[in-house]
Amino acid sequence: MIIDTTEVQTINSFSTSGFFKEVYGLIWIIPILTLILEITIGVLVIVWLEREISAAIQQRIGPEYAGPLGILQAIADGTKLLLKEDLLPSRGDIRLFSVGPSIAVISVLLSYLVIPFGYRLVLADLGIGVFLWIAISSIAPIGLLMSGYGSNNKYSFSGGLRAAAQSISYEIPLTLCSSTVDIVEAQSKYGFWGWNLWRQPIGFLVFLISSLAECERLPFDLPEAEEELVAGYQTEYSGIKYALFYLASYLNLLVSSLFVTVLYLGGWNFSIPYIPIPELFRINQMAGIFGMTIDIFITLAKAYLFLFISITTRWTLPRMRIDQLLNLGWKFLLPISLGNLLLTTSSQLVSL
Repeated sequence: MIIDTTEVQTINSFSTSGFFKEVYGLIWIIPILTLILEITIGVLVIVWLEREISAAIQQRIGPEYAGPLGILQAIADGTKLLLKEDLLPSRGDIRLFSVGPSIAVISVLLSYLVIPFGYRLVLADLGIGVFLWIAISSIAPIGLLMSGYGSNNKYSFSGGLRAAAQSISYEIPLTLCSSTVDIVEAQSKYGFWGWNLWRQPIGFLVFLISSLAECERLPFDLPEAEEELVAGYQTEYSGIKYALFYLASYLNLLVSSLFVTVLYLGGWNFSIPYIPIPELFRINQMAGIFGMTIDIFITLAKAYLFLFISITTRWTLPRMRIDQLLNLGWKFLLPISLGNLLLTTSSQLVSL
């Protein structure tokens, strides 16, 4: 029996290509799992920071018993919620009631796929990252509305309606501000003074306010105002489903901080006025794993700086009324963002 060598080579090529496809499929899971682990650790750090910062602002003692400096308090709270009984409303829509928290969390997790943590360090480089984030984040209020409706509770339903109205009111200014900025590489050409924080100060302020409103943080947490709606759309929830809402809130806060870092704070580029830090430590010449680690560290450091501002704002300003919230979005931020877009476009046309 004579076997043609070309046939053998063809069979081997098919087998090796299939093998490499399977290996590639397994390797592709590793960055996703790594990102989920980093997000989980980031949320735990945010919870601990918020408790410590709020304790310092209110001049009281924060968490101190669960681990050194209370760093394990968030893990203890999460474990407690996991072990609690999952209660269901007897006359509610159980399917909507159960699916709502999952939609809120998944829609936020998908946003992390388009965040660049460093140079060419992004899971899905689609070219429309910030707009995809805004489109995906608009799905989360649907989950909140489903939760409020499925609870068969007037407080929960009012909270879901408020969440939908608030999201619609502040997504438009958020999108318009995102249309007026250049991304990281354009900011890096001019160093610290090239950050869009200085080139687009109006857009930065509107983006900051709109992102806080999208995250439903004080003074914009009207969907869950306890003195009006008990706990809003979370009123009937307990156990793991109740924890999912808080997880979605902190995930959304972290992703908003990362987008502020990328759009307005220079991303992973590090520069201080009159001090050539990149040239001094040769950061621009670093490559490989160490260079990627430096990029991620710089991005996260800037993001947590913005998180400090968000946490301080929550424990400093009082809650707004719902009419003030909607008026701020439609009567002030929307015209300002439109004017900023028009001014930026005009200046670009004149400079051509």
